[in-house]
Amino acid sequence: MDHYCVMGHPIGHSKSPWIHARFAELTGQSLQYDKQLVPLDGFANAVQQFFAQGGRGCNVTAPFKFEAARLADHTSERAQLAQAANTLSFQDGTLRADNTDGAGLVNDIQGNAGFDLAGRRILLIGAGGASAGVLARLIETQPASITVANRTVEKAQSLVDRHATLGLLQKTELLAQALKGPGADFDVIINATTSSLGGDAVPVPASTLKPGALAYDMMYGPSAQGFMTWAKEHGAQPRDGLGMLVEQAAEAFLIWRGVRPPSQQVLSEMRATLA
Repeated sequence: MDHYCVMGHPIGHSKSPWIHARFAELTGQSLQYDKQLVPLDGFANAVQQFFAQGGRGCNVTAPFKFEAARLADHTSERAQLAQAANTLSFQDGTLRADNTDGAGLVNDIQGNAGFDLAGRRILLIGAGGASAGVLARLIETQPASITVANRTVEKAQSLVDRHATLGLLQKTELLAQALKGPGADFDVIINATTSSLGGDAVPVPASTLKPGALAYDMMYGPSAQGFMTWAKEHGAQPRDGLGMLVEQAAEAFLIWRGVRPPSQQVLSEMRATLA
């Protein structure tokens, strides 16, 4: 039986083992998928041991996504742009890194939520690994503009500069702004910070929301509730990141097994379970 896992710190909350077990059941695949708590200074060693023992692939969560990209022998184009990876696979003696976060986010917004991103004005909150992992795929949907807002504007500008060529190709304007003054009346705002996880206030003012805007938090469950309530109170359409979690997992499953699982069914089952 092929062995997969998710590595992170912390990792106890991870729903990935359930998701991939369900994917395997629905597609007739035989595999084992576990979660592994990795010491903050032990990621490289954990990856080496996992693949030495016959592991086929692993998902990577915070805080190891940047390190995962640096470890790989071969890095996909989307992981190179992000400088971060959330999916590792071992093929023919080669460690390969990819990043499925962007595909997961866009598939959830456009496929599951039915919200077309083309021609929209998007505000992406945060310039860390979560934003880096999704920016390229967001640009590929050809929105009118994407503003990256971050506490440190220089970090947002660095992320924007790295994607400038792709932005020109897709005719999408890319901007870097401070959190306190990112602009107003966006069609979509995406919270890629950990503010919800810590129960902190929403990091941008309500003026960022256009009436009827999509307000998306990458967190899900109780952690996202404060953001969701804030969005609804200000006339926006709230959505949490559970769909992104399932869709990015489906992309990883496709990379590993060559089969696309029924992600919408699994998402519906997860929402019913969590409710």
